[in-house]
Amino acid sequence: MNFLQFAVWGAYLTSMSRYLGPAGLGANIGLFYSVQGIVSIFMPALMGIIADRWVQAQKLLGISHGLAAVFMLAAGIYGLNAGTSVSFSVLFGLYTLSVAFYMPTIALSNSVAYNVLTQYGLDTVKSFPPIRVFGTIGFICSMWATDLLGFQTSAMQFVVSACIGVVLAIYAFTLPECKTGTVSEKKSLVEALGLNAFRLFRQKQMAIFFIFSMLLGVSLQITNGFANPFIASFEAVPQFENTFGVRHSNMLISLSQISETLCILLIPFFLKRYGIKTVMLMSMCAWVLRFGLFGVGDPGSGVWLLILSMIVYGIAFDFFNISGSLFVDKETDPSIRSSAQGLFMLMTNGIGATVGTLGAQWVVNQYCRWQDVTVGSQSKSLLVGDWASVWFIFAGYALVVTVLFAFLFKYKHSPEKV
Repeated sequence: MNFLQFAVWGAYLTSMSRYLGPAGLGANIGLFYSVQGIVSIFMPALMGIIADRWVQAQKLLGISHGLAAVFMLAAGIYGLNAGTSVSFSVLFGLYTLSVAFYMPTIALSNSVAYNVLTQYGLDTVKSFPPIRVFGTIGFICSMWATDLLGFQTSAMQFVVSACIGVVLAIYAFTLPECKTGTVSEKKSLVEALGLNAFRLFRQKQMAIFFIFSMLLGVSLQITNGFANPFIASFEAVPQFENTFGVRHSNMLISLSQISETLCILLIPFFLKRYGIKTVMLMSMCAWVLRFGLFGVGDPGSGVWLLILSMIVYGIAFDFFNISGSLFVDKETDPSIRSSAQGLFMLMTNGIGATVGTLGAQWVVNQYCRWQDVTVGSQSKSLLVGDWASVWFIFAGYALVVTVLFAFLFKYKHSPEKV
């Protein structure tokens, strides 16, 4: 289930921007990626209420994946038929509907997994992380498939995602039963949306933590949306056009997900030894390096800089997302713990990621343009321009956030609390 869950996403998440440019929608990449954040603000909570009260979680998982697959398939077929005359409203509408039903399935799949493990008497804390690793493996496999099949610049990537989604939709109905009211405690709408956790802002330390979570969340989707067009832009330079990175940019980017898988294992040690403030600062510094190394790297002799950027991504992403979630779990009262987790997701993957992708789109549009470039005997649409300035702006933003967090967030580490 976890393998397929994230394989659906990996088929297009890092390569969609490569297709949108040649399709004539390059100026709107940020809008497509921001939709994930917008729907994450409310759809997972609403689906959670439905699963708690009316529809068994495994069935709702299947229904949601089925609907997401239908709309994604429609987007893919439309894109293939439209060629370079793609209507923004049509493709964006179909894509948005698909994402609206897909994003809640991330939480639903976790609920189903926890329920099944509990039914079989297993410890979810110990048993789930190794299972979740298969989700990242699925993401990587579908990234590679999209790359090797030559679908990075084609709407076929949406079709691939839809096909995987159909398989998972069918499979979900074979999963063990999750009775309504047993997957999680029944909550009111206010509780499910995490709104009651806003009272945590009365505590100075938690208010600062959540604000900086939002500021750091700005960085989350930037490289998902723009790393692929950036690496592909080197095809316009003769000395780089035949390098592995340019030919297989998705495979090069997948090193980030491989690093993410490995860095999960480091979190318990670092969190126990150094505490949340140091671990979060490590994450923030890693974001500075992630963007800065993109600014100085290239697919030729500088490919090692790009590889290093992929390696530090694991620290940047995991040490923030997972450690931050653990911090919220340890520092909040059990009565609002679930709502506090919802607030953390709202600030990071909702507000932060949405603002980040839209802001990143604006920056990229100032320095780069989609142009038809002759590569060999072919004309290709590439996003070319002053990419170094783009990445250094992002790195500068991450550096400012890091320095402010170091001075403003006061926290005394207690190893016995971790």
